[in-house]
Amino acid sequence: MAEETVNVRYMVDNVEAAVEWYVGHLGFSLISKQAPAFADVRRGALRLLLSGPMSSAGRPMPDGEQPAPGGWNRIHLVVDDLAAEVARLRARGVSFRNDVVTGPGGSQILLVDPAGNLIELFQPAR
Repeated sequence: MAEETVNVRYMVDNVEAAVEWYVGHLGFSLISKQAPAFADVRRGALRLLLSGPMSSAGRPMPDGEQPAPGGWNRIHLVVDDLAAEVARLRARGVSFRNDVVTGPGGSQILLVDPAGNLIELFQPAR
């Protein structure tokens, strides 16, 4: 069976900065870019849509609420060696929301993209 693409949209403040961050730090590849409004990047089966304030997704809702980055929803990336990934990303100046947390299913940490969106790195228990 062919791998299906999973699409997730993140609101970002700056499309160019978001593309550079996801490609440069987490190994995503650029699919397309119409900055300053929009870009999409891919990692495996994940297509991440990066929508800036100028995108159609950034338009105010009928009640006036403005879509904005941040919150607690997040993409979840499985890694083989969490400690090595954390060390690599810290050396590159990436911001983390917390320290590594370990539970019965494995270990995880939250990092923060330039717009304040969360990414969870997760290493399953062995």
